[in-house]
Amino acid sequence: MDATPDTARAAPPHPRPAAEDLPGAVPHQRPAVTELRLSAFGAHRAAVFPLGPVVLFAGPSGSGKSQALAALEALARLGSGAPLERAFPDPRSRIPDRARADGQGRRGFRIGCTVDGPLGPVRLDLAVQAEPELRIAGERLSAGGRILLGTALRDPGRRTVQAAWLTGGSTGFTRAPLPDDRLGTALLPLRVAGATAGQRQVLAAAEQVVVALRSVFPCDPQPERMRAPVPQGEGRLLEDCANLADVLRRTRLECGTRHALLTGAARSACAGPVEGLGVRAGADGLVSALLERGPGRPATELGRLGSGELRFLAMALVLLTGPGVLAMDPAAELLSARQALTVLADGLDRCLDPRQSAELLRLALLSCARGHVRLVAAVGPQTAAAARRVPGVAVVDLEV
Repeated sequence: MDATPDTARAAPPHPRPAAEDLPGAVPHQRPAVTELRLSAFGAHRAAVFPLGPVVLFAGPSGSGKSQALAALEALARLGSGAPLERAFPDPRSRIPDRARADGQGRRGFRIGCTVDGPLGPVRLDLAVQAEPELRIAGERLSAGGRILLGTALRDPGRRTVQAAWLTGGSTGFTRAPLPDDRLGTALLPLRVAGATAGQRQVLAAAEQVVVALRSVFPCDPQPERMRAPVPQGEGRLLEDCANLADVLRRTRLECGTRHALLTGAARSACAGPVEGLGVRAGADGLVSALLERGPGRPATELGRLGSGELRFLAMALVLLTGPGVLAMDPAAELLSARQALTVLADGLDRCLDPRQSAELLRLALLSCARGHVRLVAAVGPQTAAAARRVPGVAVVDLEV
């Protein structure tokens, strides 16, 4: 008889298997998304995009650059436990062009990814119903050609999907309902006891996928929000980088080496002499960041910089730092040194001149060479043309 969810939760915990004890294991490999699949998503059909350490999407307006990044961002949010409505705030815009509704008026889209890590490649595929109601229609987690988790929408009248995950032994699979607005893979650690070899394989695969997805940081610096002084806080950079001054305060105090690298980057990409990146605290408790110009020269507050300079400094900071300095939910399953941060940037070169764009690519390659950071971004034609001549940068050319 299949175990119920309550029975599975009540079972005694089992020690997590070591990576080298699992089939096809590669010890010490950091989980990372290495492939994005857009089977039917917006302008994309049957599209497969390998994701290396530095990947730039290029193409004319309407070719689907932003949609590709939006799909990866949505998977990341689902992997962090977010509901469907947060991952897809405008689901109808993701329905493939010219898609027809079935006899019950249903339309949707399909996306997926592959995560490489200690288990080797693990695939996650997701079918989402966007009309008439937003819900998960099916999910599949697989490794080595074997399905570890499968879900299906059996009864449209219930807000659940029927799930089955590998148990092994005489039971084979455990079957139980899961919510139709959450990623089942992210819920498995709450449902699977880990008492059998099959369950431990399911948990290891789910953990690998969730760790990689939770390590994705979408970053879109907004210069108009970065100019004013900000309250002193915990120094974790927001996605819009509005609190850049407070994060620079923290890196100056705690991360001398990275702060020095950031200062060097600012020196090469900002106008005028740059001797350092300083911070000034006002009597009101607000913090301002500034460029130190050297002896006898007045400092320049970051609020007076151009939009390109502000966007450059924010993106450079993200590429040179790690999850501990970003406003993201860290993957507690692994030490930060065993994680690979994936920076997601739609319009990486927006407002930047060629010199600044080239410096960002240099910083990306510097950080990605250590295996701790990966970059997936959309860029304009000028940056794409220059990037094609840079070893280590992969440019994906899309067409309308």
